[in-house]
Amino acid sequence: MIETNRIEFKRELTRELDIEKEVVAFLNYREGGIIYVGVNDNGKPVGVKDIDGDILKLKDRIRMGISPSPMGLFDVTVERIDNVPVIKIFVASGSEKPYYKSKYGLSERGCFLRVGTAAEPMPTSMIEDLYAHRVRNSLRNIRSPRKNLTFRQLHIYYESKGLSLHDHFMENLDLLTDTGEPNYVAYLLADENSMSIKVAKYAGIDRDVLIANNELGYCSLLKATDNVLDKLRVENNVNSEITYKRRIDTPQWDEKAMREIVINAIVHNDYYTNEVPPKFEIFSDHIEITSAGRLPIDMTQEDFFSGVSSPRNKELMRVFRDVDMVEALGSGMKRIEIVYSLKQIFTFLPNFIRISIPFCSQKRSKAVTEDNIFGNVNASIGSVNDSVNLRQPTKRQLDIVEMIANVANIHGSVNGKVQSGLTTKEIIAKLNLSERTIFRELAILKQLGLIQRVGSDKTGYWIARRV
Repeated sequence: MIETNRIEFKRELTRELDIEKEVVAFLNYREGGIIYVGVNDNGKPVGVKDIDGDILKLKDRIRMGISPSPMGLFDVTVERIDNVPVIKIFVASGSEKPYYKSKYGLSERGCFLRVGTAAEPMPTSMIEDLYAHRVRNSLRNIRSPRKNLTFRQLHIYYESKGLSLHDHFMENLDLLTDTGEPNYVAYLLADENSMSIKVAKYAGIDRDVLIANNELGYCSLLKATDNVLDKLRVENNVNSEITYKRRIDTPQWDEKAMREIVINAIVHNDYYTNEVPPKFEIFSDHIEITSAGRLPIDMTQEDFFSGVSSPRNKELMRVFRDVDMVEALGSGMKRIEIVYSLKQIFTFLPNFIRISIPFCSQKRSKAVTEDNIFGNVNASIGSVNDSVNLRQPTKRQLDIVEMIANVANIHGSVNGKVQSGLTTKEIIAKLNLSERTIFRELAILKQLGLIQRVGSDKTGYWIARRV
């Protein structure tokens, strides 16, 4: 691992370390970035002595030392590199540029930008230009259209995660305008609002015959999100195929990927332009999710598909992450990409973003049999998702299965029989491919039914599947 325009290494957290400067530089950079603490300049992990204490210090320094508020735009977690625990700070590109160190304000001493592998002072002309074009019409700055808001549902969600909302929770969660009034974020998270969120179902492949229109909104956006997820879980019919040796059950869509898609559509929806909520529509052969808004001005479609994160509504993102409805920043798109081809399912309209997920095919491919290159491995391909173009495995995927099938590495036993297999780390070491590519190929092979995971995510291994 080496330093790049999106990766910065710091050996340890000290008072002298200007971590605020590095975070500001990534907030102002159009692609954001990652800072590792506990890694030396050569990219070697050296670890952190007080990892929990340093994480708390980092969160406080970033939260208190940077303006505008970066809450919802950064995430501080623990990552193991070569089995050494280090601190990972993920920083998304902010929408209220220029960000600056609060101590020095909008000046060259306070504003920085990532240039190559360094955080460079931002020229005064750039500071003035960014400030002039700053997005002022954010949810945080818009007054709630209703007064006397209540937050019983918000309290319940926080309490379910062992967290408490104290008397000043509205200020802490950025639910107030600069004048101290409830803002639009508060309105969306309140027990009652006018935000209608529907799940519609049609009889065919178009909108000619509407057979159901479920209203799941008018409540806290957290509860509305759960309502949509619950409804889609019920609607996710399972197609079953009886084969000679087993029954193969295939849901119409991947539930984990759909969860990420739904939450992204709700959290990143453009609520303030025309108050249009996201729309969920189920057809006879596919499901469509449409959210209002367009990509940020400084983000291209290629940036989007490569996983660059730029949260539209950072205050909502922060709350959803607090209650574990989203995980680490920037991770959702990766989980969707494991199952679906992003370029095939996303359509960018002038004022909307639409995701179209075709239902899984009910036909089984007969391309792989006992006579193929797997030798004694009886492989079969189950029902697969056409949206990932999985009609039959590629040569590279077949090579991976053959490598797993023929390996002599003994990792355990099943029903008293010695079991050979490969861990993910061993597969990565054997192939000259990126981790991201390997993870995707393994996920596809697992979906095809060609390989099987034995054991946990951390200590388990892969075997070629026998039918």
